[in-house]
Amino acid sequence: MRRKLYEIIGWGILYGCAGITASLLLFLIGYILFRGIGGISWQFLSTAESVIQGTVGILPAIQNTVFVIVVSLVVSIPLGVGAAVYLTEYARNRRFVAAIEFASETLAGIPSIIYALVGVILFCTALKLQKTLLAGSLTLVIMILPTIIRSTQESLKTVPQSYREGALGLGSGKWHMIRTVVLPSSVDGIVTGCILAVGRVVGESAVLMYTAGMSMAMQNFSLDRMASASGATLTVALYHYAKENADFSVAFSIATILLILTVLINFSASFLGRRLKRS
Repeated sequence: MRRKLYEIIGWGILYGCAGITASLLLFLIGYILFRGIGGISWQFLSTAESVIQGTVGILPAIQNTVFVIVVSLVVSIPLGVGAAVYLTEYARNRRFVAAIEFASETLAGIPSIIYALVGVILFCTALKLQKTLLAGSLTLVIMILPTIIRSTQESLKTVPQSYREGALGLGSGKWHMIRTVVLPSSVDGIVTGCILAVGRVVGESAVLMYTAGMSMAMQNFSLDRMASASGATLTVALYHYAKENADFSVAFSIATILLILTVLINFSASFLGRRLKRS
């Protein structure tokens, strides 16, 4: 009888915690949508801010956000997945692997403001990239690399050793075995790491304020001009309107767009992961 009572209490606590968490999440999403959805219009999405014309638009911020996401992922995914494959499949020195894993876990927990200072010193000053979107993207690469490496490593470790032995027994070389057996079997974890990385890139503001700037000016959408331009992403624009202009209606509209963008990225990444695993 006492055991059954404890079980009921335990299940009640678990359901209560889950209900509170879900309620808080739904409240936050609902409040952001309630405050921000009414301010979104085609003009808001397709124009730039202009004091002369009296318009408020976030097209430059959307453009800058897309550029930062693409450049960060194009550079960090091959580096992160390659490093994880080497550490898991090729490295023989266990102490070296343990040291790299410890360093990755430590770097993943460092506050973003430290990465911002490193980006200013390394990319903006030492490499003379100045305060540009390219400098901001490269700083974000350093910031999200530990997340991609650790998530990919853990995913590779879940692949049964019998898969590797079976492929090698059938005559596959090691790289062929990794490319055709190990990586497809761990694609879910790799996609999860990429989703976490994209979420951190989309939600980052401190790094980009220091390394990419806060300009709301419109830039020509070409790689060379975008790379050498200074600009604000959506999160930096949200900070600008909320903190500098005290315009919370626009800030909540940008927050709504960020929320929708994050959901779309998560669904797209999950769909791509299922397709890759199926193929």
